[in-house]
Amino acid sequence: MRYLKDEKLKSRKKEDRLENKKVLVTAGPTHEKIDPVRFLSNLSTGKMGYAIAEILAERGALVTLITGPVALTVSHPDIKVIQVVTAQEMYNVSVSVFPDCEAAILSAAVSDYTPVRELKSKMKRKDDNVFIELKPTLDIAATLGRMKKKRQVLVGFALESENEIKNAARKIEKKNLDFIVLNSLREKGAGFGTDTNRVTIIDRNNNIEEFELKHKKEVAVDIINKLEKYFIL
Repeated sequence: MRYLKDEKLKSRKKEDRLENKKVLVTAGPTHEKIDPVRFLSNLSTGKMGYAIAEILAERGALVTLITGPVALTVSHPDIKVIQVVTAQEMYNVSVSVFPDCEAAILSAAVSDYTPVRELKSKMKRKDDNVFIELKPTLDIAATLGRMKKKRQVLVGFALESENEIKNAARKIEKKNLDFIVLNSLREKGAGFGTDTNRVTIIDRNNNIEEFELKHKKEVAVDIINKLEKYFIL
């Protein structure tokens, strides 16, 4: 009888690894303004990040979800939503929130470039080619990697079109990540704008886990199961 109690306690503790842990999640795209009516962005819908936030909250985590412009809402009361538009805004909020967190999962598709100048009035159509000068945005993952303390876990995302594993693994060291989630661009039904995804998880010890195509909620479970291993009671 005592053995059964011990087993139940062990199981409960495993399930409670994220209880009251503060976790930052970024989701969705950013919009980089060209003029008052135009912007640069990408096809991210935020579905992956929102699924991650919901599963984390279900497991007891206190989630801060920093989200770009998406047509999604959250249902769990323990998810605090902070809405942003630009890469700079997402950077500022992430840097502010991260020091008080035990973990961060950076699933947002943040724009790599933003216009050097935002036009104050609508750009008129011309017959000639138009050139927009761009500058790099600040790298959120790299900045949080430099800020990261020993007690914190930092998870990044990568979307590669060639040398996928190699390029994703390089980002772990470069940005001081604990593990990275590699999205597939090669498989139908994976990536942006779908309800499904196929990912590969790579950690600092070069352990590689490849998963089949599945619903993004199930992918979120795989990612959070990996995260939980960093919080052993």
